[in-house]
Amino acid sequence: MRPASLLLLGLGLSALSPALFSSAQAQSAAALARVDAAQMSIPAAREKAYPGSALTVRQTLRAGSNYSRAVVSYQSGGLRINALLTVPNGTPPKGGWPAIVFNHGYVPPNVYRTTERYVAYQDAFARAGFVTLKSDYRGHGSSQGEALGGYYAPGYTDDVMNALGSLKKDPRVNAARIGMWGHSMGGFLSLRAMVLDRSVKAGVIWAGVVGDYDQLMNEWPHKAPASIPQRVLNLRKVAVEKYGTPKANPDFWNELSATSYLRDLGGPLQLHIGTADEDVPVAFHTSLAARLKAIGRPVQSYVYPGDNHNLSRNLNTALARSVAFFKANL
Repeated sequence: MRPASLLLLGLGLSALSPALFSSAQAQSAAALARVDAAQMSIPAAREKAYPGSALTVRQTLRAGSNYSRAVVSYQSGGLRINALLTVPNGTPPKGGWPAIVFNHGYVPPNVYRTTERYVAYQDAFARAGFVTLKSDYRGHGSSQGEALGGYYAPGYTDDVMNALGSLKKDPRVNAARIGMWGHSMGGFLSLRAMVLDRSVKAGVIWAGVVGDYDQLMNEWPHKAPASIPQRVLNLRKVAVEKYGTPKANPDFWNELSATSYLRDLGGPLQLHIGTADEDVPVAFHTSLAARLKAIGRPVQSYVYPGDNHNLSRNLNTALARSVAFFKANL
């Protein structure tokens, strides 16, 4: 049986008995009580180890055109995290295949499924000869743990970093040729991971939540999805009550912002966004590109007029540019 906290996330409340509902509430309250925004600081995150683990096959899936597919799991902070793994067919090059940690954007955790969403995106990189690993962050699908969001709790960052650690351990992968791809919230996680670990050679971010915390709080008019529980939304309120606003306490919030550590990137970035994106401000994209250029860090910036959050009108172009970028830099 899954833990009560996972049942709460995966089922409607009416499906729980009063006793189980009470237990689930207690687990959620305990998990939330352990969260402190200070855990999101880049220096604090650098103090942690992210060893990952061997990738354990849970289910073999129908193969792609020139690659295998499987649901696998790895360890992240004592939790079993599931992921979708693709591996090219044939003999790997000397040193192993190049690999991409694939970080998805927000999907309601209770409806998230490992083999759904981002299929065409992941397929493009898999067909191009990259190992790819798309994590189901904690609390998503059948992954253990609780889904507490990516911005004020460190769990999703930990899961991405342990996915990276797991790929480095895999004998099929060249640990010196690993990149990151992220969409929306996954862009936020990718940028954090890249400033935490300089071994990540290149990153591609689509419609990324890549502003600093002042921008996230004050320049993001997007209304939070109704599927996010109020207890998770309250993490921001609790953080501000404890540490003040980014304007009142900039030193604290700057330590949480990956944008404060861009000089620590180990490789170039490629950024994509549509001007009609209704979920993430274009200003996040242009601000990050400007910051990178100001400090002489390599960046490619693509802005697609009239396109949406998923770059639907320019999908093939954006994928082709992303694949070419990874081929050139991994």
